[in-house]
Amino acid sequence: MSAENQMQGRLLVKPHEAARMLSISARKLWSLKASREIECVRIGRSVRYSVSALQAWVESQKGQG
Repeated sequence: MSAENQMQGRLLVKPHEAARMLSISARKLWSLKASREIECVRIGRSVRYSVSALQAWVESQKGQG
């Protein structure tokens, strides 16, 4: 079973999963989070990313480049 099939139906993903979904490095994802371009969810000390927030970010990047 592919990683994308496993993530299907999940609301939140870990940072390394989010970076892989966006085809960017974890460091770039952290930079986008720090500049508040991508929203994250904190659960205690854990950071998670909403799949819908990642999709919204991708949509906002279309036509900018």
